[in-house]
This record gives sequence, structure tokens and C-alpha cells, in this order.
Amino acid sequence: MTIFDLTPPSDAQRKDITAGLDRDEKRVLLEHGTEAAFCGVFLDNKKDGVYTCRFCGLPLFRSSAKFDSGTGWPSFFKPYDDAHIKLIRDTSYGMIRTEEVCARCGSHLGHVFPDGPQPTGDRHCLNSVSLSFTENGEALPDVLGRGAPEGEPAAAEA
Repeated sequence: MTIFDLTPPSDAQRKDITAGLDRDEKRVLLEHGTEAAFCGVFLDNKKDGVYTCRFCGLPLFRSSAKFDSGTGWPSFFKPYDDAHIKLIRDTSYGMIRTEEVCARCGSHLGHVFPDGPQPTGDRHCLNSVSLSFTENGEALPDVLGRGAPEGEPAAAEA
């Protein structure tokens, strides 16, 4: 069970946040697009911290779960909290895949595949443009003004 408020953003909050997104962010987050491989800003990020939803700020993955999958997109073997990710069957482009969206705001994050490392065997393959990053010790984003634990320092997994 998560300690974060998963209530979706209000219509007014959605409108305000969407107005601050660039064209590529809108295409990926809101229209289920994909950024080009090997060009995302977080692909080679080696810093310790937490990856959050670019749209609503919900913590999604810890750097300790990140690995180099060789696919060209940031990859993780487990989420920050399973409750923070919603999985949806994706049959676009003649394929059957599992899409990942933020459980709070519904923004498109990427896809999960069953070919990752142990202990989970999962590869959460994400678009950098769908993410923000907070180094351990820095305040987590509080995009929706919800208060603690948002806005408090990110910490390594206990």
C-alpha cells in the first residue's frame, strides 16, 4: 500500500500542467507516443535518486532498480511501488504488449516486457520524456500541491 495520494489531478490542474509541456512531451505523455531510441536524457543517468512522473510528480522508479538493457531506453526491473504503475494491454502496430501508465494521472510511460534481470524478470522500458529525476536528499516534486510525503527529500530504498 502506497503512502502517496493517487487521486487523479483535477481538470484545472491537468489544463495547467499540459500548458507547460512541450510538443514532444505532449505526444509521448498524452498521446501514447515513443521517443527515439538512444537519445533520451535519462538513458545514461548514473545518479542515485528517484524517477518521477513528468506530468504529476508521482515516484515511479528508484535508480537502484535501473539497468542497461541495451535497448536505447531507460530500463528498470521493478517500480518504486507497484501501486504507482497501471498496466494496460496494448495491441497497437500489430503487436501484443503491456503498456505502462502512471496510476495517478494516466500519462504514458512506456512498456514492460518479461525479459529483464532477476529478481523480477521484468524490463520496464520507459521514455525519458515521461520522467523527471530527483537526486537522493533533494525534495521530491509536489506538482499537485498535496504535501508530505511529496515535497520531502528522496531517499534510497530502506
